[in-house]
Amino acid sequence: MKSTPGVIDRDTCSDQPLPKKTRGLGSLGYPGLLLGAAVLLSTSLLAVGHLATKDAITQRQAEDLNTSLSQVLPTGLRDNDLLQAPLDLKQPKGDQLRIYRGENQGNITAVAFSISATDGYGGPIRLLLGIDAAGVILGVRVLSHTETPGLGDKIETAKSDWILHFEGHSLENLSAKEWAVKKDGGQFDQFTGATVTPRAVIKTVRQALLFYQQHRAVLLAPTIPIVTVTTATGEST
Repeated sequence: MKSTPGVIDRDTCSDQPLPKKTRGLGSLGYPGLLLGAAVLLSTSLLAVGHLATKDAITQRQAEDLNTSLSQVLPTGLRDNDLLQAPLDLKQPKGDQLRIYRGENQGNITAVAFSISATDGYGGPIRLLLGIDAAGVILGVRVLSHTETPGLGDKIETAKSDWILHFEGHSLENLSAKEWAVKKDGGQFDQFTGATVTPRAVIKTVRQALLFYQQHRAVLLAPTIPIVTVTTATGEST
C-alpha cells in the first residue's frame, strides 16, 4: 500500500520508544577530561606530600623532645637512649603519664616527665622535670605556655634564669613553706607585675616531687627483661 506524503502510517510505526542516547566519556569533551586528570593528579601529589611531611614532623618532634630531655637529665648520669623504652603509668583518670628513665649500666639513675600547671595566668603551663634517684631536681624546663609576654614569660630560659633556681632542691632541703615566692615567705623570687605565674610553677614543681616520692619504688624499678625459657621438650616459650 502506498503511503500518502505528509501522512503518518500507524501500521508501519513501532510502539517502542526510541532508545535514549548514552552519555559516555566522549560526551564530557576534552576540557572535562583534562579537569578530571588535573584533580586526580593534585590529590595524588597532596597524599604523597602529606606522608613525606608527616615523617619529617615526627622526626623533628622526637629531636626537640630529646633536646629538652637532655637539659633536665644530663648525659653524664645515663648511657641509654631515653626515647627507646619509656615507662607509661596509668593515672587515676585513665590517662597515661610517660616517664623517661635514665639508666647507667642497667641501674635507674634519674627520671623525667612532664606535668602541667593548670592555674597559670594565661592558661596551662606545661613543664618538663628531671629528678635524680635521691629525689633532687636536676632541671626544669617549660615546654609550652600562654603567659603574658614581658611579664609571665620569664619562666623561659631565653628570657631569664629564674627556672634554673629549682636545680638542687628537693622535699628534704626545702620545707613546705619555702616552696613559695618570697612575697609569700618562700624561697623563690616573684616577677614584677606577675606573681600568679611563678606561684603556679612553684606549686606544680613541688607536686611533681611529691609524685616522685609516692611512686619512687615503681619509677626506679629495673626493666623486666624478656627471657626465653626452654621446656623439657626443647620448645621455646
